[in-house]
Amino acid sequence: MAATTASSPAKGSPQSLSGLRPFLRPYKLQITLAALFLVMAAMTTLLFPMALRSLIDGGLVSTDKGAQTMALRDHFLALFGVAVALGLFSAARFYTVSWLGERVTADLRNAVYSHVLRQSPAFFETTQTGEVLSRLTADTTLVQTVVGSSLSMGLRNAVMGIGALAMLVWTNPYVMFQVLLILVLVVLPSMWFGRRVRKLSRASQDRVADSSAIAAEVLNAIPVVQSYTAEPREAARFNTSTQHAFHTAVRRTKARSVLVAFIIIATSAALLWGLYQGTQAVLRGDITAGHLGQTVVYVIILASAAAVLGEVYGDLLRAAGATERLMELLHAKSAIVSPADPAETPVPAAGSAIRLDAITFHYPSRPQVPALRDFSLQVAPGETVALVGSSGAGKSTVFQLLLRYYDPQSGRILLDGCPVTELSLDQLRHRIGLVPQDAVIFSTSAMENIRYGRPEANEAEVYAAARAAFADDFLRALPQGYDTFLGERGVRLSGGQRQRIAIARAILKNPPLLLLDEATSALDAESERMVQAALESAMEGRTTLVIAHRLATVQKANRIIVLDHGGIVEQGTHATLVAQGGVYARLAALQFAS
Repeated sequence: MAATTASSPAKGSPQSLSGLRPFLRPYKLQITLAALFLVMAAMTTLLFPMALRSLIDGGLVSTDKGAQTMALRDHFLALFGVAVALGLFSAARFYTVSWLGERVTADLRNAVYSHVLRQSPAFFETTQTGEVLSRLTADTTLVQTVVGSSLSMGLRNAVMGIGALAMLVWTNPYVMFQVLLILVLVVLPSMWFGRRVRKLSRASQDRVADSSAIAAEVLNAIPVVQSYTAEPREAARFNTSTQHAFHTAVRRTKARSVLVAFIIIATSAALLWGLYQGTQAVLRGDITAGHLGQTVVYVIILASAAAVLGEVYGDLLRAAGATERLMELLHAKSAIVSPADPAETPVPAAGSAIRLDAITFHYPSRPQVPALRDFSLQVAPGETVALVGSSGAGKSTVFQLLLRYYDPQSGRILLDGCPVTELSLDQLRHRIGLVPQDAVIFSTSAMENIRYGRPEANEAEVYAAARAAFADDFLRALPQGYDTFLGERGVRLSGGQRQRIAIARAILKNPPLLLLDEATSALDAESERMVQAALESAMEGRTTLVIAHRLATVQKANRIIVLDHGGIVEQGTHATLVAQGGVYARLAALQFAS
């Protein structure tokens, strides 16, 4: 993250809310209407003391009872008219501001989520999923509260407070000039103390995000947690995190309470001084009783406005911290981006050609340990190549570089003769079908899970892909067939069924390059034979890279590449490598002997 410059807002200051400006800009009409209704409601409120003064001086002082009755009726009708106008303007302000808050929050949430989806895996090595979810929920809710409520209340009370102060200064200039000086002495320490509130607000939101991160991690691993009877430990870990969040929130609340108390007490003391001077003026005959009544109401308006502004300022500080955290996500730069002028190359019909030249790559989280070291590989169109080796040898890294989840530190990768860095990410990844070791199933129907590989595919194409992956029979046997909801992460299916759906998804996509990462690892012997036959049929006419620990699944590959510590140590057919008596032969002897 870029360091804060002299021109950028201080961390957690209300100026951080300026990051919302691009999200407010499309709604200038709604903002204008909200401001108009806000000002009209505030001005109507300021008219009330003047109407009250007129009532006291004109309707209560008269000695003629008939004239007094008529005057009172007219004055009360005027007061009712002010109340009706205030109600209508306040309702219109509330609706427009609330609509604006909901709309801006939805746009902000969508923008952050869309931006996070485009981040490279390197981003998620340092950012926990739970923290991202916390920012998308808790932080956007804070922003919505400010835009849809607090900011409006603050502006309305600011207008009323300034208006009331102006009227008080105009009617009692000498006394209110003294009060104004006292108010300045109130504001300065309040701003200084607000810095501590800002820091604690940001810290409180960070602790809440920590709790969310723990919860997301554990809930996604419930079977493992329960199998190790770790529920009490995980509950205790979450409890510790929430306790830290609670204590930080209490410190923040204490600081805000002190700030609010100081503002209310100091402001009220200053205004009571002004009110005392006003009563002395009535006793001396300098002003009328109606004038004093008007002054009292304006003092109440000013005092309540100051109290509300103190509350709103605290909300603004919290929202500023939330906005800051959201802007950090929104301004995060992905290490992997599409080129500005991507190359246009035709999609091959007979499989893609792959070439990796002298690749050296370190994961960002492990910069000292090379995952691939001077790695070179060429794969012809339509060829099936298996990558084997021990865990950590670099097999999955080859897949991640081909998909351009990362870029190598040195060397280059070509797909169909074009460097992958010159292809747009969409164009590159549309050419590749991936079947991961851990099949991903989304919380939707079986039909939509398979169609995820090609959303525009019709039902007949989905059925054909499912039959090719030997998934059609068990899918039709589900309660609603292909329309059956599969549950979160496919919890209603067996591991083999989930894997066959993932294979059907890749088959439906029909890419020229197929990447199989232990694609049959979750299948029983009978399912493995069926799916292996389906995959062999699906691999015809396209280039296929296969990662496998179970060597029985790669014996028919055109070529087997043996990796160790990020480099190629052997390559050849199954028979050739067994005859060599090297690393592959030892692996084969161990597996086939058992």
